[in-house]
Amino acid sequence: MEKILKFSSSTINLANEDIDTDQIVPARFLTLPSKEGIGDCLFYDWRFDKFGNPIEDFFLNKPEAKKSSILVAGNNFGCGSSREHAPWALVDFGFKAIISTSFADIFKNNSLKNGLIPITVSEDMHKTLLDNEGIEVAVDLESLKLETETGKSCSFPMESFSRYCLINGIDQLGYIISQELEITKYENAQ
Repeated sequence: MEKILKFSSSTINLANEDIDTDQIVPARFLTLPSKEGIGDCLFYDWRFDKFGNPIEDFFLNKPEAKKSSILVAGNNFGCGSSREHAPWALVDFGFKAIISTSFADIFKNNSLKNGLIPITVSEDMHKTLLDNEGIEVAVDLESLKLETETGKSCSFPMESFSRYCLINGIDQLGYIISQELEITKYENAQ
């Protein structure tokens, strides 16, 4: 996993509410053999017509989508089933953070485990971001702050273990492996 301390990006918006994981990655793509390339399946049924041709006006098919690593989404993003493929696809497409007023708990946890930062903001900040698509936003995991190019800022919550893993570029297994010496000492003492 990539270390994430601070980064900036312009935003792109998908203001729809209650976007579920089957919309993020349709079920027929769950059998892919690898995470690599799963970003091509992101919002597949919304991005492509029945012949597989890109739908030009869908936000991910626009040139600015390739430049953005921050998606501003509607309320209750990632609801539905617990598929880990949803954050995999978002990360593989190039997103580092999703900003919303709320996330489904299991989506939020799966995201944090896979290097995607779900940022919960107030209704006021959310409205500012939705009203100003393409605004430059800085995300700082050290201070847990988000700041727009206009100077509007807010703090966001994140549990400390996930924050530690993201800042150090390790997943849960990587953390356990990093504790191998201490684990061995403990086991030998037993």
